[in-house]
Amino acid sequence: MTNEKPARVGIDDLSLLGNQGVQYPQTYDPGVLETFDNKHPGNDYFVKFNCPEFTALCPITGQPDFATIYISYVPDVRMVESKSLKLYLFSFRNHGDFHEDCVNVIMKDLIALMDPKYIEVWGKFLPRGGISIDPYCNYGKPGTRWEQVAWDRLANHDLHPEAVNNR
Repeated sequence: MTNEKPARVGIDDLSLLGNQGVQYPQTYDPGVLETFDNKHPGNDYFVKFNCPEFTALCPITGQPDFATIYISYVPDVRMVESKSLKLYLFSFRNHGDFHEDCVNVIMKDLIALMDPKYIEVWGKFLPRGGISIDPYCNYGKPGTRWEQVAWDRLANHDLHPEAVNNR
């Protein structure tokens, strides 16, 4: 992961949205992610993606793991374009990583891409071997009020867990 920020682009610079010839990546590829300018950088608001068809491979057995990935963020200057996010998440399909690694990699890639004020990624994985794993990670921009929000949400994110009935 690099700290170098991609150049700002407008809607006309997006290459994936509306492109019927897009090829789905077969290996993990954060390079497919694209951004566009936030038209409301002075407003604090959440953008939430619900991704119910996430798939990755167990790095030990090679068996598929299925999850719903929830990504919520408060944008600053740049926002992630949703089709590029879909292709990026698809790139995990043949990628071997533990559940906890997947959510942290997704979060770190999106931080490097957008430099959001706040972001959280929560993976709700289907059970395998009788156990479901639901890793959660978050980040608030250091030196801002979002840093405290991140700590508060991490400390309290699952106070009222859902009933799990084999999803």
